[in-house]
Order: sequence, then structure tokens, then C-alpha cells
Amino acid sequence: MAASLLESSLNVLQLAPKLVDALGTELGIYSLEDLLLYAPFRYNDRTRVTPYATIQSTSNAVQLVATLEHIAYSGEGTKRRLEATFRDSSGSFQVLFFKGHQYIYKQLMLGTRYVIWGRPSLFQHVYNFVHPEFEPLAEGRSPNLGLEPIYEVTEKLKRLYVHSKRMMQIQSTCLRYLAGRIDEVLPQELVEKYQLFSRAEAFARLHFPRTTAEAQRARLRFKYEEWFCLQLEQAEFLARDAQVRGIVCSRVGELFNGFYKEHLAFSLTEAQKRVLRDIHSDMKSGKQMNRLLQGDVGSGKTLVALFSLLLAVDNGLQGCLMAPTEILANQHYKSICRMLGDLNVRVVLLTGSTTQKERRTIHAGLQDGTINIIIGTHALIESNVVFLNLGLVIVDEQHRFGVAQRAKLWGKNPNILPHILVMSATPIPRTLALTVYTGLDISVIDELPAGRKAIETRILHDNQRDGLYNFLRHEITNGHQVYIVYPLVNESETIDLQSVTEGYERMCEEFPAPQYAVGMLHGQMHADEKEAVMRDFASGAINLLVATTVIEVGVDVPNATVIVIEDAQRFGLTQLHQLRGRVGRGAAKSYCFLMTKYDIQGTTRQRLKIMEETNDGFKIAEADLKLRGPGELGGLMQSGKGGANFLFASATEDTDIIQAMRTEVRDLYRVNPTLEGEEFAPLCAFMARRGRKSNPIIAKIG
Repeated sequence: MAASLLESSLNVLQLAPKLVDALGTELGIYSLEDLLLYAPFRYNDRTRVTPYATIQSTSNAVQLVATLEHIAYSGEGTKRRLEATFRDSSGSFQVLFFKGHQYIYKQLMLGTRYVIWGRPSLFQHVYNFVHPEFEPLAEGRSPNLGLEPIYEVTEKLKRLYVHSKRMMQIQSTCLRYLAGRIDEVLPQELVEKYQLFSRAEAFARLHFPRTTAEAQRARLRFKYEEWFCLQLEQAEFLARDAQVRGIVCSRVGELFNGFYKEHLAFSLTEAQKRVLRDIHSDMKSGKQMNRLLQGDVGSGKTLVALFSLLLAVDNGLQGCLMAPTEILANQHYKSICRMLGDLNVRVVLLTGSTTQKERRTIHAGLQDGTINIIIGTHALIESNVVFLNLGLVIVDEQHRFGVAQRAKLWGKNPNILPHILVMSATPIPRTLALTVYTGLDISVIDELPAGRKAIETRILHDNQRDGLYNFLRHEITNGHQVYIVYPLVNESETIDLQSVTEGYERMCEEFPAPQYAVGMLHGQMHADEKEAVMRDFASGAINLLVATTVIEVGVDVPNATVIVIEDAQRFGLTQLHQLRGRVGRGAAKSYCFLMTKYDIQGTTRQRLKIMEETNDGFKIAEADLKLRGPGELGGLMQSGKGGANFLFASATEDTDIIQAMRTEVRDLYRVNPTLEGEEFAPLCAFMARRGRKSNPIIAKIG
């Protein structure tokens, strides 16, 4: 495929070699396309000329056309300044320069008309201008009216005399060079359907818009482009749609019905019922299920997972559930065994701690089909774990596993791909979920079981510690347990935070043995030590656990009623919510205390106040997204292909565009899965330039 002209080096614009190098190292601009995609961060509104006499405010910059009548120096020493008097049709005014006198004096010529741009200053009830921009305007000529693009440039570029105006000139040169030679990369039908600028027009109006509406429309065009290409890059869901074969699980049998009617101790929420309908619809469709199950802490995802596993077993298949830690795998195993009771289902646990003798028995049971459900950790993906007929794979906290790890589990059925259900207790706003989990259908449990009590959350400061410790003693005396979470393991001289080791020593003093039992848990401990500490806490042998965020996932102690989070301002909102979810799992009233310095303010205080105001993880996630932005989407995608390179798209604002582009890509794939045809050549070339040659939909490029 011929290289696009947009791939050309900046050298074709006849820029100085030093400038070409600096644009690359400073701004990542190496090609003409990189340059055109480097958008202005704002625009100066120079669409009109303002008569001097009509100025009424100092809040906005204005543009004037005036003739230089007088110029002279004034003042002495550090107060020396250059004063210029200009006159337009409405009156005369002063322009002052305090720096660069000699250079400016040489630029100004009496009797010459100038275009002046600057913010007015009010001095002794008279408007004047200090260091405005100015450029001469030939007699009989009118100024170019429009929006002036303003670009961010680095200090190194400024030392090479590349300021915003120089960048504007470079962009103009580039557009002239490429005039009539910029290919459209989006399908023409899509451009027409959504009334988008062509790519060439969008570049022109992005850098040189005549109106604000034009600038916005240009950016909108590139939003569509970025979201459309993301769908192509995350094309696993397209391959899944084209997958005709899938294990048909249409039978709702004795195990599913027996568990629902006889072993379920409480009613399912409407949200759980809705999600189960989604899952059953997928599993009986004849296509492979690829579904994300999102649910807040305590929403009942494990119960939905169990129903899904029973659905697979009812249809003569095996199911597995993979968790990221032994603690979480053990928790799932015990919980599922407890819920199943005496139902005729064989469930086993496989982790790194499983003995060789137990492993041999498990391996044999999986191969001959006598094991129905297996729950485990990474041990499940070992090559000697072979299933007779794996039909459903459930991955909990799936973002903690890499793509290669998950793929090994998908391949455990040599005959056909098993159904896949991935679960996450990290609430993600729907807009961001559509972005991060492009290849998955999404179900959300957005309702907590009846009877769950809201966790009371309060912000506390250091001067309130005595009262807090008295409250903790009261809770422990009443038979409850407490978490105290610190952000660091060891003391740091550079960060003023209390470490978990220091906190442990302090708690041992405040809560001395033998009346109290204090434990410590952090990520640098050996796995056996961590397991032992958690067992002691779960059994009640430890009643106050000092820990790092290793407790964020996988600790289920219904008797724990209080969590204290030290230096809470250092945590993100979503992480604070995850930590808070360690309590409130039993019938007793539970509490979360956010310890901070007294002088926190701004967005930090705003974030913590949100924690006080709501227990809804999705509302918290929305607030977190708005306050912090989406961050590096690629880190969540776990795609193995790098992060999404978004210059215009916004995961917080573009819900409608995301959904529309998902539909467009699906429709395109159904009729042209390999993008055959000359009209798609520019799109394939563009996708290749984005470094996605390995994607199945554009494999022909490589």
C-alpha cells in the first residue's frame, strides 16, 4: 500500500533542521499528520474591530485598527517606558511598553496603520494598553477577521523563536502544501450520515475557523474519527459477532430451579433478575457470550455467577471461576459451597496452596467430567489443567489479569469457545465502560439487596483522634472488628504520610494486649503470612487490623463494622469506595472514617465530601471521572496493544458518539469484514499509521 502524503516528514515544509528535531522531541510531532492533529487549545476572537470609544471593560481582549501619531520615552531608570499614541476613528489612546524598548521602537513608524490586539487597562478612568500585539496594516487593506488559534509551546521551542504565532504560520504552510491532497479516512456514507466535515475541511477549520461553530464542528469530526477507529482497534467483539458456533445452553434444569426454589434464602433483586435474563439470552443464542458484569460492593455478583454456573452444569457443561488472589478464591469457594448446601454439584478449589495429591485428583475429575465447577486462581491456566467440556468461564476482578492469562482460559475447550462472563466490583461510569470494555456487552447490578444498611461516612482530623479511639474501643467491646488502612508500608522522608508499620506500633500502644489483639497486613509480607493474618482476622482472633490497600479486594468479614482510612486525601474516590466496602457486610451498623489534615481544600475536600454524601459506587465513579478525567484508558483496557491515543475524544461527554460508532463498525464488519475496496484504502493506511497492524480487521495491511 502506498504511503500517505501525511506520513511525510516536516522537512518537506523547508523548516530548519533544529526546529524539525525540536517539534519531534518536545511535542511528538514527526509527520505532517502529527502536525495537523496538534490542535489549538483555544482561540482569540478577532472576528471584529472595536472602536476605541466603545470599550467598556477590561475583562476581554479587543482588536483595534489605529494610526500611530506619536512615540516617545518617559520616566527614568526602572520606570523608563515607551509611550505610543494611536488614533482610530473614535479617538486617541495610549499604548505602553516597559520591556524591549529598542526593538519595539524600531518596529513602530509614525503615520502607519496598525492592527492592535490586547486587553485594555484602566488607569485614572482612561483605557490604555500595555504590551499589546501589533502588526502594520497597508493603506487600503482590511484586517483578516476570524478566530486566531493559540497553541501551547514549550520553553525550548520558545528559545527557537517558536511561539504560538510561529506555530500558526507552520500550520498554514502545511495546509497549503497539502491542498487538495488530504484523503478521507472515514467511510463516505458515515461522513454524510452524521454531516461531518471532510477530513481536509476539518483540518482547515480546526486551525483557521471563521466562527466558533466551525471550530466546534471540526473537533466533532475528529471525535467521530477517534471513536470509530477505537472500535476497529478493539475488534474482538466483531469476530465474536461473526462467530456462528456457540455452545447452546437453552435448558434451565433441575440444579438451577432447585437452587432457586429450595436453597435461596432471600429474594433476588430486580437488577439481579435482569442480569440473569441477559446472561441466559446470551448462553442460549448459539453465539459465544462475552459479557461484563458490573456491580457495586455487596450487590450480589457472586450469586449471579453461581446461577450462571448452574445453568452451564444443567446443560452438561463444566464451569470455572478465576479470582486474582487466594483469599478471594477461597472466599468464593466457601460462599458457593455454603449456598449450594446438599445440591448434587461437585465444586473444587485449585490455588497455589493446593497439594500435589489434591491436584492429581482435581485434574482427573476435570478430565472425566465428574467435577462440575472449579474455583481457583492463576493455577487454573496451567497447561495440565484439562477440562472434558468447559462451557462457562467467569473471571472476577478481570482487570487484574493480563490478556494472555485470560486467553489461556478461553482455550481450555478445544472444540468451541466457552461462554465468558467477566465481573468487576469497581464501578465504572457507563460512558467509560463502553470505551474500556469495547469488546464486551455490559450488564450492571445497580441495586443493593433489601436490608443492606448504608455505611455512615465522616471526615475527621487529627484533633479528633481521642474521640475516634474511644469509639473503636466501644465497637470492639461490643464484639465487632476494625480496619485501619495506611497508604504506605514504610516511613518516607519525602512524603508526610504515616506508614503502616508506624501505625501498627501506635495501635499496639492505644489498644494493648491482652485486652485487644492488633494485627498487621501489607503487600511486602510473604503470601503465607498474609493468609495467616487474614484467617485470624476472619475468625475473630484479631480484632483490629492495621493494613495497606491489600484489603481492597478479597476480604469478607461480616463482623467488621469500622474502617479508618488514614491520609484519605491521598486515595482516589473509587479506591476509597472500594475500601469502604470492606465493612457493612453484616447486619450491624457500619462506619467509615476518613482521616485527613485539617487544611485540605479545593477539589480534595470536594472529593471527600462526595464520600460523605453517597454510598452509590456509580455516582462516586461519575464524580471521580469528572474531577480527575478518564486518565490512561489503555491501562484499563488490558488490550496488549497500548493505550487509546485520544486528542479530541472525551469519555465523559461522548456517550452518543461512542454508541453510534459501535453500531457503525458492527454494520460495516457484517458486509465487509476485511475492508476490501479502494474506498477503504485510506482508512487501512490510517489504521496502520496508528500502529494497529496486528488487528484482525486490518490484517491485510501488515
